[in-house]
Amino acid sequence: MFRTWYHRLLLSYFPIFLLTVTILIFASFVFINDISRMETKKADRISASYLMDNVDRTVKEVELSVLEAAERSDAYKRYFNNQGKADTGTVYAVAQSLRNLIHESSYIQSVYLYDKRNESVLTETGLKELTGFVDEDWIRQITSGVLPEGWQPVREYKYEFIQRTPIRVLTINKAMPLPFGSEGILVINIKMSGIEQLVDSMVNPQLSFLTISGSDGQTVYQAHSDSEGAKSGKLLNTLYLERLGWTFSSGIKAGNLFSWVSVISYLWVAIALGTVICAIFYLVYVTRRNYKPIQVIMNRIEGHQIRRMDQSADRPDEMMLIDGVLEDLINHMTDYDKKSRENLLLQRSKLFTDLLHSERLDNVIQRLEELSPLTGADSSSRFMVVLSEINRYEQVFEDRYTRGDQNTLKFALMNVFQELARNAELQGWAEWVGTERAAILFLATGSDEEMTGKIRHFAEDCRSWVEQNLRISLSFGIGPAAAGPATIRESYAAAEQVMQHKLLMHEDIALAECGEARQPLLETYKYLQMIAEFVKQFRMSSGQWREQLEGIFEAFEQDFLQDDDIRSLIQAMLQMLSREVAVMSEQLQDELSAENARVRLKGLDKADSIDEVKSILFEYLTDLFRTYVSVSETKSYRAMVNEMKNYIEENFANPDLSLKHLSDRFQVSGKYASYLFKTEFKMKFVDFVTELRMKEAEQLLLETEYSLQDIALQVGYANAITFGRVFKRVAGITPGDYRSLKRRGASKA
Repeated sequence: MFRTWYHRLLLSYFPIFLLTVTILIFASFVFINDISRMETKKADRISASYLMDNVDRTVKEVELSVLEAAERSDAYKRYFNNQGKADTGTVYAVAQSLRNLIHESSYIQSVYLYDKRNESVLTETGLKELTGFVDEDWIRQITSGVLPEGWQPVREYKYEFIQRTPIRVLTINKAMPLPFGSEGILVINIKMSGIEQLVDSMVNPQLSFLTISGSDGQTVYQAHSDSEGAKSGKLLNTLYLERLGWTFSSGIKAGNLFSWVSVISYLWVAIALGTVICAIFYLVYVTRRNYKPIQVIMNRIEGHQIRRMDQSADRPDEMMLIDGVLEDLINHMTDYDKKSRENLLLQRSKLFTDLLHSERLDNVIQRLEELSPLTGADSSSRFMVVLSEINRYEQVFEDRYTRGDQNTLKFALMNVFQELARNAELQGWAEWVGTERAAILFLATGSDEEMTGKIRHFAEDCRSWVEQNLRISLSFGIGPAAAGPATIRESYAAAEQVMQHKLLMHEDIALAECGEARQPLLETYKYLQMIAEFVKQFRMSSGQWREQLEGIFEAFEQDFLQDDDIRSLIQAMLQMLSREVAVMSEQLQDELSAENARVRLKGLDKADSIDEVKSILFEYLTDLFRTYVSVSETKSYRAMVNEMKNYIEENFANPDLSLKHLSDRFQVSGKYASYLFKTEFKMKFVDFVTELRMKEAEQLLLETEYSLQDIALQVGYANAITFGRVFKRVAGITPGDYRSLKRRGASKA
């Protein structure tokens, strides 16, 4: 059934094709005569122009070769500049030069020099007197002014050797010495036979003719001496050669070319007409024969459409039915294509992620061929991963552009990466691997050094172009070459690792070394010691805190820490400094508060280099140190500690004694008071007061008969219960047992 319908359709529509071709052929041959004449004339003009250019170039080359020889050789100048008779050496040198020129060029008949002062002629054979010279009449015409300087009409020339017939030559006269001399004349005679041979070699005697006429209208030469062809042929083009004053008349000979074209035209017209008539009858026949199957198809389309339409609706025509079916089919195909493209993009993105993380690498070569833009990749291919990151993404990119603009710019960046990679003759595949980071997978086609150089040049072009046109700053991390798809993860990890050290990169493009993916563990204890020493120097008001901080930053660079580790250690340092210093005064507490510190150090998150981080931090700590020194000088640290200790020893029995009471009494913060006790007495304020109260309570229990309630009130407790609980926690036994135990021991003694 399929083959039957295939042949039916083929035979049904083939006549339409044949009809169309026949009409085109018919229309073509209606104008073929005019077109052929135009093309023939155009071809003849091109041929004649080429021939004329060759003739012009030939005579020009002959002229230039002689003039260049005269210009290069000093013998010509010496010959004309001698006041008396020219010396023999000069004459010989010029004659030798003329012989060489005649020998080197097949177009030169003769070259000679005429000296006006001595009326002598120097030819290739030697020096001669003008009188009796074979070309004396020609020289006389030149000196008398009859003949101007330049190219002259064709003339007959008698050579100085014996010859039967004169030779036709083309002559040029030049004043000597060059360029505007007046002492003599240079005469160059070119063989017309050489030019005639050149013309004959470029004219087809079977098809065309060429006639060269002089400025006086006389015929200079006819190609192949074919005067009959010029008379009976059709003249097509006339060209003028200004240098020689010649007119080139060319055309085609009277022959069978146009007659054959006409015969072919009529024959094809007849064939076209017959084919058209046959195609019409055949088309009618086939249409009647194949109408029933087409009608069955239309009935099925109608039945499908009518079931979907309201029965009361008007019956649509056949074109509307076909249009509805095709529209449904197109819609289904469009949806299918859209889903297929989306699925392809997802598969491509998934393959890219799998390559970067070395996951699901089954049939990875086949998947690369089907999904990736990389061509020629196999299991032995080498790859390099480059990471590109938008600098200051939150501050510059997210705050400046809307979500739609961000997506557009990211799409544009992908196109920029692909285009610049092609310009650098690199095979690259770019995908976004994060909100601000894109990865580019390159297929290495050369040595590692060549690929590294090309990729670095590519990264520089990308960074420069994006910064100039999109006002976005990019950073690049270049991973080392990986052998095979399974090792792409190592290149990606190395590139990712180097991008985590942007503060220490010192440039926007960094090259990861082999093995750089393994980052050593952070030596936390080492840095905590350095930070503790820095805080100690700062708290002691020593200027050495700056040197200590410089050492911390030098350690950052030596250990090549990641950006997150550097910022974490700086945050830990500021927190430790806040705990040690903020207790000094309310002013320092305010300076070191989280809100104020965030405002003062907001540039740390935006810093692009370690030097910028150090500058911001030093400026902040310098201001803080001035405040700390000012507070320390205002209050005497040691005197305050002693005064506070004496006050507590005198007033420990006061139930209201507390850190707040001390801060109100000595005008310091409660935290600072607690800090003083920890620093000087190695114990808390509460423990210090409790120790004083318990010593006094022990003495009262042994030396007096006061009740426990009275003793509790005398040592600063509101009731005996609280006193007993604290006493037992310190002494290990209750106050009553302590009194009884001590008194029994004293009576036994």
